[in-house]
Amino acid sequence: MKSLFKDAPDIVPQRLKKGLSIPELIEAMGRTCFEARNVNRSAKLFGRMIDEGDTIWLGIAGAGIAGGMGGMVISLLEAGFIDVICSTGAQVYHDLHFAFGLPVKSIHPHFDDDALRRHGDTRIYDIGIREKETLEAQDEIIRRFVKERHAVIGHSPLSSWQFNQQLGLWAGEHAPHPERSFVIAAARLGVPIFWDSLSNHSIAMNLVRTDAEGHPVQLSAQKDILHSAAIAYSSSKTGFLELGGGGPKNFIQQTGPTISQILGVAFEGADRGIQIGTAVEREGSLSSCTFGEAVTWGKYHHADQTNLVQVWGEYSIVFPLMAAYALDCCASRSPKRIADQVEARVEKLESAA
Repeated sequence: MKSLFKDAPDIVPQRLKKGLSIPELIEAMGRTCFEARNVNRSAKLFGRMIDEGDTIWLGIAGAGIAGGMGGMVISLLEAGFIDVICSTGAQVYHDLHFAFGLPVKSIHPHFDDDALRRHGDTRIYDIGIREKETLEAQDEIIRRFVKERHAVIGHSPLSSWQFNQQLGLWAGEHAPHPERSFVIAAARLGVPIFWDSLSNHSIAMNLVRTDAEGHPVQLSAQKDILHSAAIAYSSSKTGFLELGGGGPKNFIQQTGPTISQILGVAFEGADRGIQIGTAVEREGSLSSCTFGEAVTWGKYHHADQTNLVQVWGEYSIVFPLMAAYALDCCASRSPKRIADQVEARVEKLESAA
């Protein structure tokens, strides 16, 4: 009998050379095996999302922003390659350390943590952050923002993206290093930043104090859900790029079921998706959801391996390769400025419902 592999490409050992470009490296990886091949598939899929005009969502879990990866996000934002973001609130908070010049250090991960605590040091694995000079200073900056912009943010319930947009615009006016912040870049480019949780981070912790001090702010989970669903519904094509899993991944993927299951509007989910993470599916750590499972929930159109790529890997390694590949291979896009269109997109979804 003829081999079922007869039409598959031959594997030929790949050699490297001096001066290898990122696209050349990605191509070589695609002609090997295992996760290297998936990195190639993900980079090319991201390129197709960009070139074919997808509305591209970026989900950011973990602590990559605190570790300095926000600059890579800024590069993609400025190229027009990211249209909507869902981040943990912690990453929005830590991003602003860099804009305001608050100390964040590259450290060895194996410290005596009791000694660190005595010295007023905190850490996120190999990221060193001072409690007083960084965290408490950042807290004061957040509270100052709330007080100075309370006339804008305190009069009605806000979606998290509305809060973050005002925070980014204000920080852009007051921070000594605005070019270091993806929150500032997103606000200036009209890219909404949602939080996956309204309460699980230091910004919300500070709102407890500003509420008590006479500057109350109301955040609305319902607005977050409605606004994110409206963006997905009114986009001709949608692509998701998910760094890690957790809340940000679930938030952007729940837009499809919100439209179809909750609001009763015909909708088949996102067109394409890339997920980079180290979780496994056996006990639900993959946000309880492989791409195949996600299709059954109406989060994506089809379980199509050409449009859904799972990379098993740590995203601080994979994401820079993908981002550099896209910046080399894809033409810049004009920003969609979705933040300026949310109200009209909500009206379109509500009319359909």
